Amino acid sequence: MGIKGHLEKNMSKIETFKRTLILMCSMLGVLLLTLIYGYTWLNVLPGHYVWKINLFFKGHILLIVIYGVLLFFFTSVLGGLRIGYLKPMDVFLSNVFALIIVNIVSYAQISLMELRLFKASPMIVMTVVQIVFAGIWTMLSNYLYHIFFPPRKLLFVHGDRPVDDIVAKFATRKDKYIIKNKISVNIPEEELREEMLKKDYDGVVLWDLPAKLRNRNLKYLYAHNVRVYMSPKISDVIIKGSDPLHIFDTPIFLTREYSLKVEQRFFKRIIDIVCALILTIITSPIMLVTAIIIKCYDGGPVLYKQIRCTQGAREFKIMKFRSMRVDAEKDGVARLATKNDSRITPIGRFIRAVRIDELPQLFNIIKGDMSFIGPRPERPEIIRQYMEDMPEFAFRMKVKAGLAGYAQVYGKYNTTPYDKLKLDLSYIENYSVWLDIKLMLLTLKILVTPEATEGVDENQTTAAKV
Repeated sequence: MGIKGHLEKNMSKIETFKRTLILMCSMLGVLLLTLIYGYTWLNVLPGHYVWKINLFFKGHILLIVIYGVLLFFFTSVLGGLRIGYLKPMDVFLSNVFALIIVNIVSYAQISLMELRLFKASPMIVMTVVQIVFAGIWTMLSNYLYHIFFPPRKLLFVHGDRPVDDIVAKFATRKDKYIIKNKISVNIPEEELREEMLKKDYDGVVLWDLPAKLRNRNLKYLYAHNVRVYMSPKISDVIIKGSDPLHIFDTPIFLTREYSLKVEQRFFKRIIDIVCALILTIITSPIMLVTAIIIKCYDGGPVLYKQIRCTQGAREFKIMKFRSMRVDAEKDGVARLATKNDSRITPIGRFIRAVRIDELPQLFNIIKGDMSFIGPRPERPEIIRQYMEDMPEFAFRMKVKAGLAGYAQVYGKYNTTPYDKLKLDLSYIENYSVWLDIKLMLLTLKILVTPEATEGVDENQTTAAKV
């Protein structure tokens, strides 16, 4: 093995060691949160509940282990173990939601053992202590991560289109990426390849390049063991969701004409109906109060109904609590909500921020026009505008429209239409019932994320929200 081979092997060992260390750090955090629960279970709760004396010691240990397994599961699903990959606040919120979910399950478990709803103050105190600990642990873990994983210095190779927007997005994660240099793919190939292999960079970004140039440079960098960050094209997203097959010794990819199989559509509809009915019952007091406040504020209609498109471009009337003035679109022209939009009422601003305005869509789900998870429905006129420059936008309507979706969980309200299309296609082409459940859980996080409801810039076009 040559010098280069030894260096690559040593670098691989270092990367493995660092990642193992971070994983152990995440696991240790879950373990310590479980120990806080274990201490509460064994030392605080026995003074309140007589059933504790009826359990053998192994029974106590089993219940604590179950708690730890559930906490690990929900923390993992919500992203609480992704230290360094997600922003510290995202990791912290993931831990908070995981703790709340698992502690509610534990409360229900104790209530069943007591055969009554018991006083929850010890559990509430425990949850507060765990949340404080989770915050401290997240900061310490993030600090440790950045000691071992300093920001990667990147070379940004781009095509002819403007790249200021994506460069600005990289700049929002200075803890992970530093764009050291930008260079056009149109310079002489020898000069480009020489620049890409310089030791000044920890990786190369290939952004919005013609397919032929992108593929050639990708294979070149892969051959030289260079880390590559690349913007996927629509065809890449479709291929990623294909099924790998073999015809004798030849590998092929299969993309299906129907996005969801019959059994997938059946289980998806069952989940939609059950969850929508349960949430309608739970949130009915909130909807009633909201309706009264909106009516009292200006005497206008409580609900706002608007034509949107769902699967197969079928039109339906989406229902939302009205958050804008009655005359917001008196001239009949569809306008997108912008940052600090003056048409939004004070009440509307609040219900949009906490997503209460979306609750009437539960009735759209029960009716069958929408699903819980799927691409957000757009107005017909906005779809036509998008399709003039981007015919592939119609691909989003291969499945039923959703209350929330991939683009809402991983993007923002003002995510560009092209990026939103790629996110929604990632969902469509990789669909599973488990993915729906995971996205439902992740949707809880975006309810408290201000950026997710941020309006569009004055010169930007995206999903309408009225």
